[in-house]
Amino acid sequence: MTTTPNSRRKIRMGMIGGGRGAFIGAVHRMAAALDGEIELVCGAFSSDPERSKLSGEDLYLPGHRVYGSYQEMIAREQELPEGDRMDFVSIVTPNHQHYGPAKLALESGFHVVCDKPLCFSIDEARELVALVEKTGQLFALTHNYTGYPMVKQARAMIAAGELGAIRKVVAAYPQGWLSTKLEDTDSKQAGWRTDPARSGIAGAMGDIGTHAENLAEYITGLHISELCADISALVPGRRLDDDGNVLLRFSNGARGLLYASQISAGEENGLTIQVYGEKGGIEWRQMEPNTLVVKWLDRPVQHLRTGSVGLSAAAQAAARLPAGHPEGYLEAFANIYRNVARCIRARGAGETPDPLHLDFPTVADGLRGMRFVEAVIASGKSEQKWIKL
Repeated sequence: MTTTPNSRRKIRMGMIGGGRGAFIGAVHRMAAALDGEIELVCGAFSSDPERSKLSGEDLYLPGHRVYGSYQEMIAREQELPEGDRMDFVSIVTPNHQHYGPAKLALESGFHVVCDKPLCFSIDEARELVALVEKTGQLFALTHNYTGYPMVKQARAMIAAGELGAIRKVVAAYPQGWLSTKLEDTDSKQAGWRTDPARSGIAGAMGDIGTHAENLAEYITGLHISELCADISALVPGRRLDDDGNVLLRFSNGARGLLYASQISAGEENGLTIQVYGEKGGIEWRQMEPNTLVVKWLDRPVQHLRTGSVGLSAAAQAAARLPAGHPEGYLEAFANIYRNVARCIRARGAGETPDPLHLDFPTVADGLRGMRFVEAVIASGKSEQKWIKL
């Protein structure tokens, strides 16, 4: 069973997780709705059926489209006629609850958008990669920072060889919100992120380090081939890492450095990346996302701006507003959802999706992220240190 959406209707989304008290679920819903191409039609918003029901009421969904479990939602939606059922499912649960819903949705003929990291373990990630290949369904992973126009501009410039061969990559993601043992309070977000049973083998490296890893590989077009990591839990009693520093070697021989920290007091979401080639370099900062700084060996520094003339096709396609009107986090997130919606619509019409619309992180990127996390933790515990990916 595969839905074939009519080109004159919205793409229908079901959501798993994201109910009352959840942060990221609301972000996904706002992003999906931003361009008017997607509508939320159903959901299993909590593992608690009553909480799911109340969350559905908050979102003004009809009661019969709010389910007590993801298994019930997928089974019931599959029974609906093509004109009514959801086209894809958005999974916004904690890490340990990604695999089951994703697997069942793919097997049931539904496309999937999943929050990062891909799942709880690398074995689960490999199974999902195989299942996507088998079913042919679309699978998007919301590494949302790839959606920024100036990130796409940096990627296009490097792919075109404007910086020359890449030699050095520096990616950093400092936060400060876990500088105290917040998990001992009633903080839901801190609770699951610091719990090995729900987060997996990594804390900060799985939560935000994977964003830095994905951004480095997305912008450069290179893969990390080896790494050497120093991983710490610096808050006493914390069970998972809250700080890490990683030396990187890339597939073309370039060298790099990545650090992720959730105990950098005073930092908010300071994701930054610097890439240096033979001819010049780029610098991008997530908290000032509309500017890409380009530094040259033989000419003055450039400051490229979102919405300006002369940018790459990918950067132009990712912008919605004229130059000088800031675009940010939600718009970047929305670019992933918009691209998924347009690919679903194209495939439903028997057409090949526009390559610009296929520009979103996939299940294969999710597997690379899980391999990165596994290698980082292994290196952090090893005396040998250098680990191949």
